[in-house]
Amino acid sequence: MHIHLSEHFTYQKLLRFTFPTIVMLIFTSIYGVVDGVFVSNFAGKTAFAAVNLIMPALMIFAAVGFMLGTGGSAVVARTMGEGDLSRANRCFSFIICVGIVAGAVLTLVGLVIMEPLCAALGAAGEMLDLAVRYGRVLTFALVPFILQNMFQSFLVAAERPKLGLWLTVAAGLTNMLGDWLLVGVLPWGVTGAAVATVASSLVGGVVPLVYFLLPNKTPLRLVRFRFEGRVLAQTCSNGSSEMMGNLSTSLVSILYNFQLMRLIGEDGVAAFGVIMYVNFIFIGVFMGYSIGAGPVVSYHYGAENSEELRSLLRKSLLLMFLFCAGLTAAAVGLAEPLSRAFVGYDPDLLTLTIRGFRLYSLSFLAMGFNIFGSAFFTALSNGVLSAAIAFLRTLLFQTAAIFVLPLFLELDGIWLAVTAAELLTLAVTALFLVTQRERYGYA
Repeated sequence: MHIHLSEHFTYQKLLRFTFPTIVMLIFTSIYGVVDGVFVSNFAGKTAFAAVNLIMPALMIFAAVGFMLGTGGSAVVARTMGEGDLSRANRCFSFIICVGIVAGAVLTLVGLVIMEPLCAALGAAGEMLDLAVRYGRVLTFALVPFILQNMFQSFLVAAERPKLGLWLTVAAGLTNMLGDWLLVGVLPWGVTGAAVATVASSLVGGVVPLVYFLLPNKTPLRLVRFRFEGRVLAQTCSNGSSEMMGNLSTSLVSILYNFQLMRLIGEDGVAAFGVIMYVNFIFIGVFMGYSIGAGPVVSYHYGAENSEELRSLLRKSLLLMFLFCAGLTAAAVGLAEPLSRAFVGYDPDLLTLTIRGFRLYSLSFLAMGFNIFGSAFFTALSNGVLSAAIAFLRTLLFQTAAIFVLPLFLELDGIWLAVTAAELLTLAVTALFLVTQRERYGYA
C-alpha cells in the first residue's frame, strides 16, 4: 500500500515508510565494505591503508550532495505541505541543477590538487602512488556521486522510498560485481576498486535523473526553473548540518589517521579503516531512519499539524532507543568475525582491530539520538541548531577527545574518543529538543 506524507503515522506505518531508506543506507555501506574487503585481501595492506587515507578527503567533496539533498528535500516537502506543488517542482529542479554544476567544479579542483593533497595527508612512496591513483579515478565521478547522495533524500520526498532502495541495490550489485572482476579476478588493485565505485555511482545518480526527466507518477518532476537565491540559501542553511557532519567526519578521520600514524604507524590506519567501513553499516540504520522520517516531519510542519509533529517525535525517540541498544550489542558481538573478514591474514593487526572496534562500538548508545536530533531540526528548517549538533558531535568534541584522551588512556583513548563526543553531544541535543518545543508546537 502506498503511503502519503499527509497521513497519520503509527509505529507500523512509520517503520514501513522509513524501512526502504534504512535498507538503502545499510546496503550502500555494505557494498562499501565489500570494496574494502577486496582491496585488503587482494591488493594488500598498503593499498588498503592508501584508500582509507584519501577517502575522508574525497568525502569532503561528496558532502555537497548530502547538503543539497537533505536541505533541498526539506524545502520541497514543506512547500508540498503548503499546497504549492508547482513551486515545489521548480525548487526541486533548481536544486538538482545546482548539484550538477557544483559537481563539475569540484571535479576540476580535485584533479588539480589530488597529488599534493595525498602528500599532505602523509602518504609517501607506494602509498602515495596508490592514493593518487584511487583519488583521481573517483574524482571523475563526482557529478553522479553528488546526484546519488541527493536523490537518496528526494526520492523519499517524492513518496518513492522503495524506488530509492532498488536503485541502491542495483548500484551496490554493480560495485560488488566490479570489485570481483576488476580486483579479485583481474589484477587492477585500487584502480579496479575505483572504477567499480564509479560504475555504481552512475547507476545511483544518472538513472534517477532520467526518471525525473521523464513523465512519472510521483509528485515531483524536473521542469523549467529560474535561479532563486532564497531557495538556494534555505537549502544550504537547512542542509548545513549534514554538510557540517560530513565535513567534520572527514576532517576528524584525517586527524584519527594522523594520530594513529604517529602512535603505531600503518597498522593503525588499516585498523581504523576496518572500523570505519563496518561503522557505516550501523550508522546506516540511524541515518536511514532520519532521512526517511525527515520529509514527513517537514510536510506536517508546513501543514501546521502540531499533533502529528508531537506523535512523530515521541515515536522516533522510542525507536532510536531500541536501535541504539540493539546495534551496540550487535557491534560488540560481531567485532571479531567482521574484523577477520578484512585483516584475518595478519594476527597482530586483527587483535588491534577487534579491541578498537569493541571500544568504538560503545558510541552507538548515544549516536542515534544525536543523528536523529540533527535531522529533526533540519526537517523543521532550523539549520542553525541542526548544524550545531553536527558540529559538536563530529568536530569539536571529537577533535578535543582525540588529542586529550590518549594522554591518559594511550591507544584506547583514540578508540573511545567518539563515545566521549557522542555523550557530550547527547546533552546538547536533549537541551535543544526541550527548549524548542513551544516554538515548533511539539510540546
